[in-house]
Amino acid sequence: MKIAILVREETMQRCTGKGCLNAFFQCKDAFARYQGDIELVTFSHAGGDIEHKIAMMLKNGVETVHLSTCLRGKAKNYEELAKRLSRHFAVVGYTHGPETGRERAAIILEKGGSIRV
Repeated sequence: MKIAILVREETMQRCTGKGCLNAFFQCKDAFARYQGDIELVTFSHAGGDIEHKIAMMLKNGVETVHLSTCLRGKAKNYEELAKRLSRHFAVVGYTHGPETGRERAAIILEKGGSIRV
């Protein structure tokens, strides 16, 4: 399974990515759901040319995009971004910590936009 992690651009100005990367490499929190091998193909912020980033992720075989926990907590376009990405990928709307955050629960979508249970 090829995975991408997209984080909040503003948070990347001061964040090292430790929470997201620890969860990925330790297969815990949002990444505990996977059985077998997973490969981190992309670790990038969600700002800039998102269409180019989508094209590159598709080219590199990404199957699932995780939106970072900071995106869920602070990004105004969190829901819109998740729906946009779900046209091409499964989307898991958090990386580390609980699935339900202080402000809102994580969006989890199958490719095509249907809600994953």
